[in-house]
Amino acid sequence: MTEAIFIEGLIYSLMVLGVFITFRILDFADLTVDGTFPLGGAVAALCLVNGVPPVWTMLFAFFAGCAGGLVTALIHNCLKVPGLLAGILTMTMLYSVNIRIMDGRSNVSFLRFGTFFNSLKDGALGFVSGNMAILAFLVLLVLFVKFSCDLFFRTDFGLTLGALGGNPQMIVSQGINPSYLKAAGIALSNGLVATAGALAAFYNGFADVSAGTGIVVAGLASVMLGEFVLRSNKIMLLTLRVILGSMIYRALMFLARLHGYKINMGPNDFRLLTGLLIIICLIISKYRGAFFKDIWGKKNART
Repeated sequence: MTEAIFIEGLIYSLMVLGVFITFRILDFADLTVDGTFPLGGAVAALCLVNGVPPVWTMLFAFFAGCAGGLVTALIHNCLKVPGLLAGILTMTMLYSVNIRIMDGRSNVSFLRFGTFFNSLKDGALGFVSGNMAILAFLVLLVLFVKFSCDLFFRTDFGLTLGALGGNPQMIVSQGINPSYLKAAGIALSNGLVATAGALAAFYNGFADVSAGTGIVVAGLASVMLGEFVLRSNKIMLLTLRVILGSMIYRALMFLARLHGYKINMGPNDFRLLTGLLIIICLIISKYRGAFFKDIWGKKNART
């Protein structure tokens, strides 16, 4: 159970990182992720059927997700459509695109094909279980992505992208077109989401066109949970708390599956639980500042 929590937490942490880039850094409500997550799984299925190596499969999934994000950015920037509606339009269109990629099927099983996760299990040493081999691979992959993002957001372009969500007028005053920056950020976000979708499809053993339903809500819940663990403006800690938030969220979902029957909770109630988690996080974040301010004021009054 513990291995499964860490494995799923690491896989979905790439998706949460993508949601973090759009919602927290760009301040852009992007629902494209509900379409690019299964897009990654669909691309993985297509590559697996045609014998494409795993490394190229991940790259193809990443660039497919970037293309989906660019469509949303073009609809938003060129047609002046609100970001929320632009994401919904792209998400809706991607449903048909994903079915097209999977040759007209809504679900593709990988049982007849050996995924690279199966290769990791088969190639595991005698003193290391198959799941531990997968976990080690995912730790290395997620750390590579994390440090790559840390380095990217320390470059001039990354710093400018980070400033876009907080102060877009400053970007305009510097003579930089914010539309290009926003398009790059949305593309990067959805590329990471699609990569997570491909990894999830490999781990689950199938690609499903409805796999992305509600994934953006799970990503938001993970981001907010991570914010309670670490409070910092340093990019290294910001990306770290994204990973921690993803693992905490997956652990809560596992606990709900394990003990949910005691309160008559079934699999269909998990989305309700996710929504309640977000509402609770919003309530706590709203009143936590006032609570600590009140405590600090009383302490100063005594002294």
